[in-house]
This record gives sequence, C-alpha cells and structure tokens, in this order.
Amino acid sequence: MIGTLCEIAGMLSPQSLSEDDRRRVAAWAAGCAERVLPLFESEAPDDDRPRDAIARARGFAAGQLSAADEIRQRFIAGRAAKSAVSPAGAAAARAAAQAAGVAHMGAHALGAAAYAARAVRLSAGDPNAVNEELEWQIACMSSDAAAALRSLPPIGTDSAGPLGPGLLSSGDLGEHIRLLQARLHATTA
Repeated sequence: MIGTLCEIAGMLSPQSLSEDDRRRVAAWAAGCAERVLPLFESEAPDDDRPRDAIARARGFAAGQLSAADEIRQRFIAGRAAKSAVSPAGAAAARAAAQAAGVAHMGAHALGAAAYAARAVRLSAGDPNAVNEELEWQIACMSSDAAAALRSLPPIGTDSAGPLGPGLLSSGDLGEHIRLLQARLHATTA
C-alpha cells in the first residue's frame, strides 16, 4: 500500500506515524469529529462534506480506503467551514477535515480533537466544557491509538507537520493539544 509522500521519498516525519498507526488513530479522530458534527449540520444541513470526510476517515481506519486516495481528498471538508454560520459550526467542519487528514499524517488526529474541543467551547460558552470534552476524548481512545499518539513529538517542537509552529500550535487549539498530550503521557506514568 502506498504511504504518505514523505514515506515515498524515504523521509519520515515523526508526525507521520506508520500507516498502521494512522489507521488506528483515524477511527478515534473520526469519533471526535462526529461528536460535534451536529453543530455544523444544524447550520448547513445540505452540505455533506464533513459527514463524508468522517466516513472516509472511518473507511481508511478499516482498511477500505488507501492513503493515496485520501491524501488527494483531505481538503474538501475544510472548505465546508465557509458554509457554517457560527464559529462553532466552522470548528466542527474543520474537525472533520483534520480527521480526513489523518490518512496523510497521523498528527492530524490531534487537530481533529482540538477543533472538536473548540467547537464544544464555542457552542457551550463554558470553559469547563473543554475539559469534559478532552476527558471524553481520552476515555474513547483505544490503547493502540494512545500508544501511537504518545509517539508524536510535543506540539511546537517539530516543524515537519501540523504540530509544528503554526495554526494548531497557537491559541486555544495549541492549548487543547498540549492538554491532550500531557494527559496521554500522564496515563503511562
């Protein structure tokens, strides 16, 4: 099976993860995105791009779709964020896009979780809702997915992927990922 472009070129980013590990974390990322999907669908009921992205992430996780095919389609759901009326709906669409991006690079799973936490925070208007969402995300993670995610570099330390300096490492998204990574590493201590 064809891997990511980095794998094809013989350059592995620590954020890529092996294809087996990407499949393991794709199912979890899809669950994180699916949990907030109603926030998007209530605002754009005729736009099925985020739902399709989640289904594709699940299909990739199940071995039914190839990484190469999914890499080509990973931006589709992100464009759906423009159909959202609220910031929470846009964050839900971006969570689905990040879940679809896991086929390309495993670190996008943490992006899916971070955007889902943002969607929850924005819709609830309660900062405690983020902690509850992150706890749910950790509780729903398989031990294999947790092990794969623990192998990712700390956010902001490796520039060769989505966890490098940039959008996912700043603001509330960065904070959500830092909290997730801290909780993942605390479960093995």
